[in-house]
Amino acid sequence: MITAVNGGLFTGEVRALAAKRYLGRQFGWLWAAYAVSAYGSGLGFGALPLIAVLVLHASPGQVSALSAVGPAMGALIAVPLGPWVEFHRKRPVMIAMDLARFAAMLTIPIAYALGWLSVVQLLVVSAVVAAAKIAFAAASGSYLKSLVQPDDLLVANARFESTTWSSIAVGPPLGGAAVGLFGPVATVLADALSYLLSALGLTAIRSHEEHPRRSDKRAVQPAELLDGWRHLLSHPVLRALYLNQLLVGGLIMATEPLLAVLLLGELHFPPWQYGLAFAAPCVGGLIGSRLSRRVVARYGQHRILRTVGTLRAIWLIGLAFVQPGVPGLVTVIAVELAIIISMSLYNPVLATYRLEHTPKDRTARTLSAWSISSSAAIAILSALGGLLAEATSPRTAIAVAGLLILASPLLLPRRPDPRDDNTTGPELLIRHRGRAAQPQRQNS
Repeated sequence: MITAVNGGLFTGEVRALAAKRYLGRQFGWLWAAYAVSAYGSGLGFGALPLIAVLVLHASPGQVSALSAVGPAMGALIAVPLGPWVEFHRKRPVMIAMDLARFAAMLTIPIAYALGWLSVVQLLVVSAVVAAAKIAFAAASGSYLKSLVQPDDLLVANARFESTTWSSIAVGPPLGGAAVGLFGPVATVLADALSYLLSALGLTAIRSHEEHPRRSDKRAVQPAELLDGWRHLLSHPVLRALYLNQLLVGGLIMATEPLLAVLLLGELHFPPWQYGLAFAAPCVGGLIGSRLSRRVVARYGQHRILRTVGTLRAIWLIGLAFVQPGVPGLVTVIAVELAIIISMSLYNPVLATYRLEHTPKDRTARTLSAWSISSSAAIAILSALGGLLAEATSPRTAIAVAGLLILASPLLLPRRPDPRDDNTTGPELLIRHRGRAAQPQRQNS
């Protein structure tokens, strides 16, 4: 059934074709590898700070350092990895990063069993895992771009996004139960094994990947380390989206430890309510990610980035008004649900736009630069939030973050790039029909 939309035509057939689009067996293996590592990370969510507190009796300062210094060191280590990833085949890089994370995480249960575990080891493991995560993300984004057709990038990114949120919804509650039944390092061991399984899944991908060629035979020059940032800052729309994401992501993540202190310390929420407050809203991630393909088909990329990018910034201030008891629990769940729906709708569209507007020979460096900057922004804003909470209160620090994030839409691009293709309605239907009539691409 066809209805008029914005002066054009739109049909439910577009959405059905996009939702049911088969992306090939090779993408299926990539998605499966991503899923197993995502669910492993969900089980191990917060495992290192928990071990620091329960096993090593670490001080609050040491736990804060573990949460901030480790990822910051990882981001610093990852700076030279961007060019290295760029000029190597991506699937072997992804496998190597999975194996590196497996080996690093596995040292924790081994050291625990031998009585050698220390806060320093946890910091080193945190840094290695953070650096490997950045390199893996850079390689996987570049690899995805070569594995699926351009029109399928949004579909693929939406599937990754839904997997991420479902793993966060399921993983932490199960991880908490596993810690209670099997001890504090049980989830770390599960997380380590998930990286090994992910690496095995990636080896099952049989698509041919050409070795990237440099235009010259020189070694990577120091100036090339900044090529990713140069691309982000020289493209007017990407620059706006990049700066907006740094502010929004940093402020949202900075409120998480503050909210933990507020709910558990000051308002005396039971641990099960605290877990429920963060797990239940993750269902919204499935809603938003499934909607992303449909709303882009209807309204276009730029309008979604602008509108949803604004919507995701208006909810955070609500966490400053949380009260004790059930009303407070409902408030947290409602605010987190609204944030997650907005983020999970926005993120696949952003990831797709970023891949579409980044040259193939600079994709890994651009994605690496984006991830490094995000980690640095989270570390800096989390540290500033902690200092403000010490000087005032966690509630005040959350309120300040909620007010600052309201200014973030000013950084969003006001106009689409004239080169962008914002195809909607019948044009998209024609595109999908034409592709559906062609034989499915088979990866050898």
